[in-house]
Amino acid sequence: MLQHTTMDTPAGPLTLVAGAAGAVRAAGFTTDVDALCALMHPSLREPVRPVDDLGRITDAVRAYLRGDLTAIDAIRTEQRTRGPFLTHAWQVMREIKPGAPVTYTAFADMAGRPAAVRGAAAACARNPVALFTPCHRVLRTDGSLGGYRWGLDVKRWLLDHERAA
Repeated sequence: MLQHTTMDTPAGPLTLVAGAAGAVRAAGFTTDVDALCALMHPSLREPVRPVDDLGRITDAVRAYLRGDLTAIDAIRTEQRTRGPFLTHAWQVMREIKPGAPVTYTAFADMAGRPAAVRGAAAACARNPVALFTPCHRVLRTDGSLGGYRWGLDVKRWLLDHERAA
């Protein structure tokens, strides 16, 4: 059975969904657990129940919010997709360092497919594990924010937080 909790953050409510093994399967700046769970690959969906705390997962988010930006790196994620590129792109995305955002073009290159800029953008758009798989660290070629499922205000706050820390 999956567990979920919602935390208050300066960027807004952050809902986390984790499996029994302690890996984050979905995370987003929303309180809508059903919509968040719908972002997961169907093979990862299970009944979900609320809990007050997810232990080391919520501890890592609190540490990140206090300025320890690498605290979330130790948290495992469980993401699946039908195509190998998205899975690989999500792994590569986790290597983008806080305070050092990259462009979609650079991200495509990092993922080993320099011509797949649209694929890189799709990896960001389809990412079900916001914050832990940091799609907010990918920007347009001109350095502007681009899109973000949870809103540009949230993306801007995350980038500013990481730059300041």
